[in-house]
Amino acid sequence: MSFRLECKKGKRTGLAPGFLFGGLLAAAFPVVNMAVRSEVFVSRPGAPVEILLGENWQMIAMLNVLFVAAGSCLMYHQEFANNAMQKMNTLPIRGSALYRGKCGLLCLLLGMALFLEGTAVGLCVIYWFPAGNEFWLTLGKYLGFSYLLTLPCVFLSLLISSVCQNMWVSLGIGVVCIFTATILPSENFALSLFPYALPFRLLFETARPERYLWAAPIEVGILLLSEAVIVRIRRTLE
Repeated sequence: MSFRLECKKGKRTGLAPGFLFGGLLAAAFPVVNMAVRSEVFVSRPGAPVEILLGENWQMIAMLNVLFVAAGSCLMYHQEFANNAMQKMNTLPIRGSALYRGKCGLLCLLLGMALFLEGTAVGLCVIYWFPAGNEFWLTLGKYLGFSYLLTLPCVFLSLLISSVCQNMWVSLGIGVVCIFTATILPSENFALSLFPYALPFRLLFETARPERYLWAAPIEVGILLLSEAVIVRIRRTLE
């Protein structure tokens, strides 16, 4: 029920068109990069999918994280505007259910963006590399790994937005977190678990990727529990 409500709210904020535009913008990056420097990439040894993702993923992941941070701020801004959050507390709807509904919608929009980006990479492989259709399975595996590692960033962004009533404060925190993620040493496993740093990792460049496959769901669970605690504290203080 909460997810359906969030989908209706999303129509008013233009969230889906925004993510569609963002996905197309990120998808255009590898296409333009290949069109300008195709001879550089074609001459490299290795799997075409890994060549393209290795060269373009940092920018694609940066755009995805930026759109997640901005989207989460927008989703909660409409709740805090005109005291809508206080009015929601009078309804038979749990605050944690509201949070989970927003997480579900944002995860769906993120999946749409990743689909567009993966399609662009696949079309680049078909057009510029002598590859068969078997690479689609490998590409799907790589993007699935990246999608899973982006989920903690989604849940943390929405958690921050649910705490900050001012949209610009939550957006500023998100930008600072993104900047911090870019300067953290990737070889340090503990620091690489920072939710905003996880989306920048690629499966074929990650040592022992199974550790991240376990860590990402654990972080999501911790963030869900944190939101439930925050909702109880908020109700107690009001």
